Amino acid sequence: MAFCVNCGSQLPDGSRFCGNCGAQQGGGAPAPMQGGAPAGQQLGANQMQKNGVIFTKADVIDFEIFGDDMQLVEIELDPGESVIAEAGAMNYMESCIKMETVFGDGSGADQGKGLGGKLLSAGKRALTGEGLFMTVFQNADPARKAKVAFASPYPGKIIPVDLDTFDQQLICQKSAFLCAAKGVNVGIHLQKKLGAGLFGGEGFIMQKLTGDGVIFLNAGGTIIKKTLEAGETLKLDTGCLVAMSATVDYDVALQNDIKNGFLGGEGLFLATLTGPGEVWLQSLPFSRMADEIIKASRDNKGENKGFANPVNEVTGGLNDALGGLFKF
Repeated sequence: MAFCVNCGSQLPDGSRFCGNCGAQQGGGAPAPMQGGAPAGQQLGANQMQKNGVIFTKADVIDFEIFGDDMQLVEIELDPGESVIAEAGAMNYMESCIKMETVFGDGSGADQGKGLGGKLLSAGKRALTGEGLFMTVFQNADPARKAKVAFASPYPGKIIPVDLDTFDQQLICQKSAFLCAAKGVNVGIHLQKKLGAGLFGGEGFIMQKLTGDGVIFLNAGGTIIKKTLEAGETLKLDTGCLVAMSATVDYDVALQNDIKNGFLGGEGLFLATLTGPGEVWLQSLPFSRMADEIIKASRDNKGENKGFANPVNEVTGGLNDALGGLFKF
């Protein structure tokens, strides 16, 4: 059992940093074996395999997160080390950083698939909100370290996660990926449960991040991490899930009280997460924030023109009163 040196949160043994506050730890030992076998089987000098996917071992990177509600992460790269990021995420970089756009994520997971296989993998990534191409930032200076920084596109938090302490796999909401050490595979996770796909708030397609390196996720509002024991269930508002361990069962449940479902403002369905595993939740999903901005812009049209529209006020009030009826 280990605890964060900064905030005191309980951490998995071998954690290189705290998944709650992001503080780097003094340890760095590899994650313990589970079931008498390592989580990822070593194939070669610089390759790993997980669930049939072969990928390159990720670079070990150092980082620091700045800011509170509009955060950025500054990553320090040793000579030759690289980090991958989604298009447009870079905030600034030092002059010796070499930027290269690649087809795929540079993890080596598409190696040997041919053009058709690579196009199929890239198409799957596009369904999760990522582009067909990713940008690799490499420290090209042979003698000194260099820094590159990435910023979230909307107000919220940047979450650092060490995949090596979560069985080298994490399931995330679409577009949650910000950047990662080169070697991490950005793939697709299909939700097999019909109810969860239709009413869970995340859809049928989610991101699957595989590898042994550090990843950075962006999410809206305040982020809270919870550890679920085996059989323990957590109910949450649809859309508030950011990421979860692959061992967590994700589903939806119908409200017990139909009156609450129709008039309580939370909708007819609630998402359910059942342990064991770790989950990250967000207080303000970006879709909810966008809806509020659109609603406010419509409500304020009368103000901008110098008069109030009584029809809009009445219909808007009725809409708010029955908002729970139309929320899924």
